Amino acid sequence: MASGPASENPKAEAAPTDRFIREAGVAAEIAALAEPVLNDMGFRLVRVVISKREGGTVQIMADKAGGTINVDDCAAISRRLSPLLDAHDPIEGRYFLEVSSPGIDRILVRASDFEDWAGFEAKIELKEPLEGRRRFRGVLEGYGNGEARLRVTSEEGSKAQTMGFSLALIEEARLVLTDELIRASLSRAKTSGQKWSEGSEITEQDIKDSELNDGAGGH
Repeated sequence: MASGPASENPKAEAAPTDRFIREAGVAAEIAALAEPVLNDMGFRLVRVVISKREGGTVQIMADKAGGTINVDDCAAISRRLSPLLDAHDPIEGRYFLEVSSPGIDRILVRASDFEDWAGFEAKIELKEPLEGRRRFRGVLEGYGNGEARLRVTSEEGSKAQTMGFSLALIEEARLVLTDELIRASLSRAKTSGQKWSEGSEITEQDIKDSELNDGAGGH
C-alpha cells in the first residue's frame, strides 16, 4: 500500500531494476519472449502494447540502462524478434511489429526509473485512491523504503510534501513533457553517442527496406 507522506530520511538502498508494471494476456506472452532477447542484446524491455492500428500492431518499447536507443538499435531488435514471434505465432492473423523508444515523456516501469529521473516532473496514477485521490503530479525524489517518492502539491494549493507510493499500488507512472526534460533527454542522448529523436521507431517494412538496401536476405 502507499504510505502517504514519506519519511524525511529514507533508507538508502539500490533501486530494483526489474519491471514492476507487467502486461496481461497475449501482450504478456510477447513480453516473455522479447525480454530475454533484449537483455541478451544489452537492451531493456519497457512495455508491449497490442493495438488495432493499421489492422493490427504489436509495439515493443525498449531502452538501455544509462541511455536511449536509436533507429539502428530498433532495427537490430526487430531483426532478432521478428523470426522469434513468427515461430511462436502468439497472435492470430497478420500484424505489424513496431519497435520504438519510450519517447521523452516516457513511462516509468522500474524502481530504478524513479532514481534515474529524479528531479523531473512526473504523473502517478494509482490503482485505488489514496487520501481521496488516484492521480498525483509533482517532482520525482527517487526511490526509498520500497516506495516511489514524489514531491506533490495538493489540489488546494497547500504546501508541497513528499509522498511515498508502493510500487504495487501504481497503475501508471509517466514523466511530464517539459522544456527541462527535453533538454536533459537530448543531452543524455548526445553524451551516450546516440542520434535520437522522440518516438524513434521502426517497423517490419523498414527492416525489409533496409535488408534490400544492404543485400541481406530474408525477414
